[in-house]
Amino acid sequence: MRPLALLAAVLVSLPVAAAVAPIRVVVAQDGSGDFPTVQNAVDHVMDRVLTPFAGRVIIEIRPGVYHERVRVPPDRPRITFLGKDAAATTISFSVGAKDAGGTFFSAVVDISGAEFEAENLTFENTYGTGTQAVAVSTHSDRAVFRHCRFLGMQDTLYAASGRQYYEDCYIAGHVDFIFGDAQAVFERCEIHSRGAGYIAAVSRIMPAGPEGFVFDHCRLTADPGVQGVALGRPWRLYARVVYLDCRMDGHIRPEGWDNWKKPEAEKDSFFAEFGSTGRGATMDRRVKWSHALTVQEAARFRPAVFLRGADGWSPSQ
Repeated sequence: MRPLALLAAVLVSLPVAAAVAPIRVVVAQDGSGDFPTVQNAVDHVMDRVLTPFAGRVIIEIRPGVYHERVRVPPDRPRITFLGKDAAATTISFSVGAKDAGGTFFSAVVDISGAEFEAENLTFENTYGTGTQAVAVSTHSDRAVFRHCRFLGMQDTLYAASGRQYYEDCYIAGHVDFIFGDAQAVFERCEIHSRGAGYIAAVSRIMPAGPEGFVFDHCRLTADPGVQGVALGRPWRLYARVVYLDCRMDGHIRPEGWDNWKKPEAEKDSFFAEFGSTGRGATMDRRVKWSHALTVQEAARFRPAVFLRGADGWSPSQ
């Protein structure tokens, strides 16, 4: 194991005592805080900590548009980015895969530290169309995003790995704009299509793996005039995407799903719905290889069950 990864594993494994107060710092562009940029805070918040600290680090980000790219490395677990209003607090940059050297190098914010949290923030890649351009890339187990906005076009949100929970968020794009190999739940989120394309692209590579995307009580909306949007397609053969009790507007294709020109994925992937409503919920016209779940089958994809894991994690606690 590499030294940095080993340090991260040690930090995450340390017990967190209830009495341990979090470290709190402020980022403000006008100089009134502890740090002028978000990256500066991530890099130096632990400089004055002389003993191992297993608590949470809360980085309060004051309103403004922060034109920067941010990296949260593996040795920075339990970081929280905290804003007051997502509409007024944005981390924004323009970078596309063509210029960055590939999709995985194009993220505006890249998160590797475990148990990352963010609330009341906007993450934005302003590159536009023409190539992949990631707003947020998350390789963080037990990551939580609440009341956040993710804005981009192609490949907006890379939910790369680990268990991830998104609550009351807004995610916008047009092609594969929520993608990855995480075990992720999106609860009460608005999933907004800016053009014809595909919402979810999952790269689950093992048939028995826990990975997959669950959209629970979400709203699927689109820009005026947008049509022909697929609920998902298989980036890898064992892709798994489930929609539970979601309201779907008329921009959703009647057939629902796309096989990405991989006929073999029709057998190996798992695309399913339960309780879909709205003009896009044309269950009688869905592709034959998708699934309509029973109440009992849907229950295992609810957040408290799907994200539990061996450690009994509950993102609501």
